[in-house]
Amino acid sequence: MDGGLLLGCNGRGAQASSRAHPVSLVEAPIDEQFRMVKASGVFDYFDRLPLPEQLDAYLAAIAKYDLPVHTGSWFYRLGRDEALLAQNLRLCKEVGAACHNIMTFAQHADGHLLTDDEIVTHYLETYDAAMTLGVEPCFELHVNMWNEDFARVTPVARRVLAHGIPFNFNVDYSHVVFKIGNRFEQDISGVREAVESGRMVLDPFEDGSLVDEWLALGIVRWTQLRTVAPNQPMNLSHRHAPGVPAGDTRQYGSYGRGILYPATRPAPGEWHSPWHAWMLEPSKEAIRKVLRHHVKTPGSRLRYLTTEMINLPDYALGHGYDLFEQNVACARFIRRAWEEVKALHAAGLV
Repeated sequence: MDGGLLLGCNGRGAQASSRAHPVSLVEAPIDEQFRMVKASGVFDYFDRLPLPEQLDAYLAAIAKYDLPVHTGSWFYRLGRDEALLAQNLRLCKEVGAACHNIMTFAQHADGHLLTDDEIVTHYLETYDAAMTLGVEPCFELHVNMWNEDFARVTPVARRVLAHGIPFNFNVDYSHVVFKIGNRFEQDISGVREAVESGRMVLDPFEDGSLVDEWLALGIVRWTQLRTVAPNQPMNLSHRHAPGVPAGDTRQYGSYGRGILYPATRPAPGEWHSPWHAWMLEPSKEAIRKVLRHHVKTPGSRLRYLTTEMINLPDYALGHGYDLFEQNVACARFIRRAWEEVKALHAAGLV
């Protein structure tokens, strides 16, 4: 892509699954993952952080396929994973990644809910350590993390910005869209009252939505596309625990949370629920808004876009479609949307 943007594929999505071989936690060899991403012709880079023992294989694949790693992600629990974070920042540098995406659990290792003070200190300390290595930290919007309470993002970002350094934010808006119309999920985020009163807007088609708020702050460094649907079904293809009747999605924890809606129509037997193309539009509109903001905003900090159709339990595990082709479809949409946004901007319509 141009406009200073890079489009990557999350390596967890580089899997050629099918009805005969459903989406699995057993992954293709690293070389094959890189080959698939390169051969698709729609990605600029491979998005994933190697494990220490995989570094040599990554470096070999980067050279073989001329496919760099610009970004990589991991999750951390404060009070337990500080050494792991330091190790992964070094791995980013070694593999050539310029940005490390960080998901920080809402609870500390001792069980208490992290305060805003702790998150701000965590960001500032990570920023200093990462930038010493030439790696940018980026905090991701994500379920189970401190910012699943969406109302915390802006106050934390403003406090970091007050220190005179950027707050790098990764907007994976799927974690907002799937909560639209879902009171249970809104309660998990602690936002149902704010949403029902109109003080918080989740729908990206409406003015003043959360994506508008975060773009206006100038904090969006990275955005991800995982298509989801408002109030979509849970992942009925992956059951966490026995004892719950099939299809009973009221029991949180029995099935994957359902934070992925196929980007293209599944064939019969490839997915567990009815599929409607219009359900994809909020996910797509969030990406369009990010791109529109980028094209018309001098100094926009957006740099990275990635597709996130991945194989974990809350996402695609157990589904029977081709997972990698879902990522390719998302990448093609992003490229089309970017061309459309540029054309509208040139015509003075954006």
